[in-house]
Amino acid sequence: QVQPVESGGGLVQAGDSLRVSCAASGRSFSSSSVGWFRLAPGKQREFVASISSDGRDTSLSHSILGRFTISRDSAKNTVYLQMNDVKPEDTAVYHCVTSQVGYIGTNIRDYDSWGQGTQVTVSS
Repeated sequence: QVQPVESGGGLVQAGDSLRVSCAASGRSFSSSSVGWFRLAPGKQREFVASISSDGRDTSLSHSILGRFTISRDSAKNTVYLQMNDVKPEDTAVYHCVTSQVGYIGTNIRDYDSWGQGTQVTVSS
């Protein structure tokens, strides 16, 4: 089973940019679709973005449309979430999830595995 590991979180100011990464070893990750969800204190888990195994198809939440992008580097077995013009409401733990059947939807229950998460904190 794929075990994704997130990195790149931190403390930034509103308006800054930040890139978080999701990596995993093995061929299964390269053939899996990958998604990002976030969980903020007192809020429900929220879908952020997802990308197909070949990188051709992506899905983005309306809440981050125009500010965040998702991409993947197959050579590095890594998926990136580029966050631009971040806002305090983007503060959350960002989790990477994978699907070995290519799911890129918004229901976290349809993903196979997920990582421990990386904390992103945006100060105003």
